[in-house]
Amino acid sequence: MLKRYFISLLGSLTAIWISVMLVMILGMTFAISSVVRTFDSSKPVAKVEKNSILCLDLSGVIEEKGSLANIYDVLNEKPQPAVLSDIIDAIDAARSDRKISGIYINCEGASAGIATRESIRKALADFKKSGKWIISYANTYSQGDYYTASVADEMFLNPIGEVDLRGLVSGIPFFKGFMDKVGVEMQVVKVGTFKSAVEPYILTHMSEANRLQTRTFLDNIWGKITEEISKSRNVSVESLNHLADTLGALLPAEQLIEQKIVDGLKYTDQMEEYLKDKTGKSVDEDLNLINVRDYLASAPEVPHKKSEKNKIAVYYACGDITEGGNEGIASDRVVPDILNLANDDDIDAMVLRVNSGGGSAFASEQIWHAIEVFKEKGKSVYVSMGDVAASGGYYISCGAEKIYAEPMTLTGSIGIFGLIPCAKTLLNEKLGVNIDFVETNENSSAPNIFEPMTPFQYARMQNMVERGYDLFTRRCAEGRHISQDSIKAVAEGRVWDGMTAQKIGLVDELGSLNDAIEALAKAKGYKKYQIVSYPSEKDNFLDMLLKLNSQMKLNAIKNELGSYYPIYKRLKELQELDPVQARMEPIEIN
Repeated sequence: MLKRYFISLLGSLTAIWISVMLVMILGMTFAISSVVRTFDSSKPVAKVEKNSILCLDLSGVIEEKGSLANIYDVLNEKPQPAVLSDIIDAIDAARSDRKISGIYINCEGASAGIATRESIRKALADFKKSGKWIISYANTYSQGDYYTASVADEMFLNPIGEVDLRGLVSGIPFFKGFMDKVGVEMQVVKVGTFKSAVEPYILTHMSEANRLQTRTFLDNIWGKITEEISKSRNVSVESLNHLADTLGALLPAEQLIEQKIVDGLKYTDQMEEYLKDKTGKSVDEDLNLINVRDYLASAPEVPHKKSEKNKIAVYYACGDITEGGNEGIASDRVVPDILNLANDDDIDAMVLRVNSGGGSAFASEQIWHAIEVFKEKGKSVYVSMGDVAASGGYYISCGAEKIYAEPMTLTGSIGIFGLIPCAKTLLNEKLGVNIDFVETNENSSAPNIFEPMTPFQYARMQNMVERGYDLFTRRCAEGRHISQDSIKAVAEGRVWDGMTAQKIGLVDELGSLNDAIEALAKAKGYKKYQIVSYPSEKDNFLDMLLKLNSQMKLNAIKNELGSYYPIYKRLKELQELDPVQARMEPIEIN
């Protein structure tokens, strides 16, 4: 009895101790986040003086939309990601701001998609029409930064710096060899000759169809990049390709001046002196450099933010499409959001900003339906595509009245597939694990990872995928107002660049998010309008805590696995996938 009493008492004290520690941790985290918010809000608003220079730092990640600050990053003093819409707004505002003399682009190696860079470059080109100057500088120009900054009036480079122009490459890791070694077979059902998202699990190299589509859009995008650099720098496309072919990045910097790739060589202190001279400052005076975040905090007049009425919702749909979760495009969050906007009397128009390679076919259909409900209320929907709006990303876009894409957006990939792993060899032969079933019906346990699918099960899965493909192409045909056969002719899972997508009817116009917004405002007859961004980011303590916990776990896994982390990540993604996917493989263009 006494022993049970002490065990019970010890258990109670342990529970109390754990509760107290948890409350303390929560309280400390809350206090830290409060301090961070207080610190941010107490910072003095930057003063924009005469002859100020807007400083555009091309460094770190550029996101589509701002998000809650990650406490882990704040505590580790990591800079918050730049936001594309903020960059565009700042450039647009500076164009007519008499206190801004010009823009200085500091190129330090930004991480951004090609269409994102294209959008920034276009905004910079529009800025130049005001007669103001743009100057860029880099210790070393990455290829992406050079493309963005090549619109500048003058480009400067560190005397021992490089310009890394080498052309585009798309690399895809293939896991079949690894899966064969560990004893896992990936069972695939799909529709679409070009639907290549399944290839890494069933092949050891690209199929000819995938190589063809990749070569086509890479050539088109590289052609667009070199054409724009050629016009801005007055250098022939042939010269740019020769530089890329011969590893021009390794040339002495002086030769880059001779080839008109840059205009001059300066160290950072010399660059500062040059900017001072440009704005009439003496050597002893401070340079009036103001970054994007501080400039927007000073409340400049952004051209399109003009009215409290005529609200246009801009809904950001970025990331993987899933049925649930706190990240990406989760239908259980997005659908209620769009239905609420459909019932909001203050909102009559919406631009859906899509940056997604797709995901769950089921979730994509639910979001498509919610957009149809929005339209049934007599409200207008345009789509603006970012770096990628393919597969499920195109599914949720196809019902819009008009679709805008950047010339270098990757879109299309209209196709469906299913993946069912079979780990029988791994379990039976390598691990010595045997699974036995007692079933009431012939397929009670199907599908499962312990046994390969039977021909009957394969046929059932194939029929389901084909029904999904038929529905997908029908939705596209209805949305684009063309026949289903016409859609199928350009579908088959093929990925298209934005320029080609417009020619074949998958896209209406080539342009940026702002172009789509302005076109929608004009169609609605709005002379003045206000943009309201969704989904709104609530300063929710629990969400912040969950993000902190998730980040800490992720970092621990990365540290533990080291170079094996990419394989772990891909296998974990497979484990969490819905059975039927409208998704393109992740394509990283360098």
